[in-house]
Amino acid sequence: MNCTKWDQRIKRADELTTAHPFANDVMRFYKRVAGFQKALYFYFENACPKGPEKRVPGSLRNELDLFLLLPKFGDFLSYVATIAPDPIAQSALSLSDQGVEEWRHVVTSCWGNASDFQPAEGQTEALLSWIFLQPYAEHLADHTEPITRNGAATVCPVCGGRPQVGVLRPEGDGAKRSLVCALCATEWEFRRIICAACAEEDVQKLAVYSGDQFSHVQVDACDACHHYIKTVNLTKNGHAVPVVDELAAIPLSLWAMENGYVKLQTNILGI
Repeated sequence: MNCTKWDQRIKRADELTTAHPFANDVMRFYKRVAGFQKALYFYFENACPKGPEKRVPGSLRNELDLFLLLPKFGDFLSYVATIAPDPIAQSALSLSDQGVEEWRHVVTSCWGNASDFQPAEGQTEALLSWIFLQPYAEHLADHTEPITRNGAATVCPVCGGRPQVGVLRPEGDGAKRSLVCALCATEWEFRRIICAACAEEDVQKLAVYSGDQFSHVQVDACDACHHYIKTVNLTKNGHAVPVVDELAAIPLSLWAMENGYVKLQTNILGI
């Protein structure tokens, strides 16, 4: 199942590269990153016990196995330096030269601040750490016993992180909404008519925008807090992979920014 999950993401990136030439560079970079993340994920799978563990809700980030992580961080930086655009590649080279103690610092700092992760322009070291830690967080989440989800929780019930993307899945004659964590990829149910950032419920303040290029992806924006999140509607396109389609839907991000909305949570490309 887990192998299929990573392979689906990579396959979807290939499909979107063909369908949307403007997203070519983003999708090619993501595909390479996802391939490395897949290898990391299975490294963690082989190195750690397989059984699910009971965890207190939101406590996943209390765990950080640096002995497991740091030996792989140098390889990750070297790889990113060969595939990433500037300035990410230059940042990876610089961080690689700084050695293990600095690696320990940036990885620990990112992990500790994961619930508030929102790198500003130029904070590429934080972005690199985020990309590296994602498969580790996803591995831990996949080996966590089920946690009761609150249908109005605006943060991940497993790690406390913020959502990268919303999802609408078929249910009866309509669709049910869920959110996907930007760090550990946990998906949890979320009420339809409510802001994912501030929990605003006034429909007059909740704007929805979609475009022709990505008719199955929409911007859910809030005029109360001025945040937005993109939502992938699987009732319109069942082949979509939410975390990948969100990355590719660049025109929607541009529309949101031009209209004064701030993204609730940046993705692994810092967008």
